[in-house]
Amino acid sequence: MQLGYPRTELRRRLVDAVQAGTKTATAGLCADYESEGEALPKVGDRFLLLDYDDEPIAVVEATEVRVLRVADIDLAFARDEGEGFETVEEWRAAHEMFWDGHEISDDSLVVAERFRVLEAL
Repeated sequence: MQLGYPRTELRRRLVDAVQAGTKTATAGLCADYESEGEALPKVGDRFLLLDYDDEPIAVVEATEVRVLRVADIDLAFARDEGEGFETVEEWRAAHEMFWDGHEISDDSLVVAERFRVLEAL
């Protein structure tokens, strides 16, 4: 599981939040999965969590996977992303910045995934 881009402070913050137990969710654009020919995750899928340098540091398991419109992301999910979002609007603004280069509308589809850490490596 790659959170953010390798060797960025965002990656470091996101991985630290997973390790601290405050980040239990993540979102990705469906369009990115499609353009990369990547299958959507399914409940029960396991992934290696990669650190700042792209080294595996934990095994995580998908516990919930939903495809939602951006407009349907709720506050509970935004908070579970562990980045300190207090409103859905904050969540959306941060993700629109991250998804720069994509036109994001209320109808843009995201993969809203919840996960748990199974094992630290």
